[in-house]
Amino acid sequence: MTQIAATPALSKGRRWAALGVLSAAVLLLSIDGTVLALAVPSLTESLSPTAEQVLWIGDVYSLALAGLLALMGNLADRVGRKRILLVGSVLFGLVSLLAAFATSAEQLIVARLLLGVAGATLMPSTLSLIRNIFTDPAERTRAVAVWSAAFGAGSAAGPMIGGVLLEHFWWGSVFLINVPVMIVVVVSGLLLLPESKDPAPGRFDWLSAALSMLAIVPVVYSIKHLASGDLSPILFVGLGAGWLFVRRQRRLDSPMLDVELFRSPAFSGAVAANVISIFALVGLLFFFSQYLQFARGFSPLQAGLAELPATLASIVVIGLVGVAIARLGRGPAIAVSLAVAAAGLALVAPAASQTSYAYLALCLIPVGLGVGLAMTLAGDAIISAAPPHKAGSVSAVTETANELGVVLGIAVLGSMLTSVYRSELVLPPGLPDPVREAATDSLGSALHVLDAGLAGVAKEAFLHAMQTTSLVAAGFTAVAAVVAWRLIPRR
Repeated sequence: MTQIAATPALSKGRRWAALGVLSAAVLLLSIDGTVLALAVPSLTESLSPTAEQVLWIGDVYSLALAGLLALMGNLADRVGRKRILLVGSVLFGLVSLLAAFATSAEQLIVARLLLGVAGATLMPSTLSLIRNIFTDPAERTRAVAVWSAAFGAGSAAGPMIGGVLLEHFWWGSVFLINVPVMIVVVVSGLLLLPESKDPAPGRFDWLSAALSMLAIVPVVYSIKHLASGDLSPILFVGLGAGWLFVRRQRRLDSPMLDVELFRSPAFSGAVAANVISIFALVGLLFFFSQYLQFARGFSPLQAGLAELPATLASIVVIGLVGVAIARLGRGPAIAVSLAVAAAGLALVAPAASQTSYAYLALCLIPVGLGVGLAMTLAGDAIISAAPPHKAGSVSAVTETANELGVVLGIAVLGSMLTSVYRSELVLPPGLPDPVREAATDSLGSALHVLDAGLAGVAKEAFLHAMQTTSLVAAGFTAVAAVVAWRLIPRR
């Protein structure tokens, strides 16, 4: 095969058209990460999975995705980012058909696993192609802003799209929407995307690939199951494998991942800012969606529409990144963005108790704006730290940070929400044990088993839990702002 050292210069129109293709791919992937949650009751009725199978249907996608990101990023550097992206897109479309028409829980679990594998080929390829297509730093920052907006918009739009589909079609429709989008991505990608790869990748290191998966998967699995209150022993397997992976990378002439980059405070600070930005956004959406549907009585579609202020604000970021960097510099801009997001999260707490939803809508604007800007600038800082021929490997760092942010946001903030809800919920003595257990499990269960008066008590307990969790998320984000201010330089 011909070795391609760098991406040939493209016209401005083709560069931005290529970005549209890449943004469509990541938009669909982020939608796929959140759209399934609403379909669980429907698919449970159809496929009759066990409780353990329901967990695996939800978990196996993110486990495969996170575990394979480093490997697929390295593979894209070797065989070509465009090639890996297009092959992954075809696989994603085909497996979506398998998932949509699954006739058993086991079949759906396998399909979700394969979707995670395909997603891992797409994510690093999109960002590494942006790194190579947009060589001008200012233009690349705007391109990363579009990419970040697509990722954030997809995560927020997933529940809304799922609500629309489930009101009119069967549960498999949430997977079937992937197919036409992937056809567009493949056809337009063949025409618009350039090929690029590392001209001298060295030997492929299978041991490093195995260690990277053995490090990420147990850690992500353990974090996802923090809500159960049990510390999974496989966490220590992941930590041990991670230590071995880092040690091996330091000794190799051509490592899978240049871990020395993490010695740079600017790089490490950008990765931390990225993780906490996603942590705050996904954590908020996780408990905010429940609050809107269970406490305020919104339908899934209404809840999705109610979250639009955050999504639209994150899209506005595209026009602000240039001004933010020019006026503040990269590090201070990330810090200010996180501070704005922290203020919005803090304001959600008092606004949640207001009768009018308008107050909450206004609070979501600084959250979306701050998180979107911080994600963009931090992601751009990470991929700009790498030479173009290693863009796939370093892009995998960004994607892994995103994925860790997602699972941390749901696990940590979700566990806190559940804990505070249970401590705030005061039920009368003499209530049957099955009713008490269901009511303390979650607000959704409580509304099914409690009368109107006690349902109001459960809603009030959930409101207090949601307000507390929002303030904690604001605190984490404020700390990240301080870290960004201290570690990430202006230039």
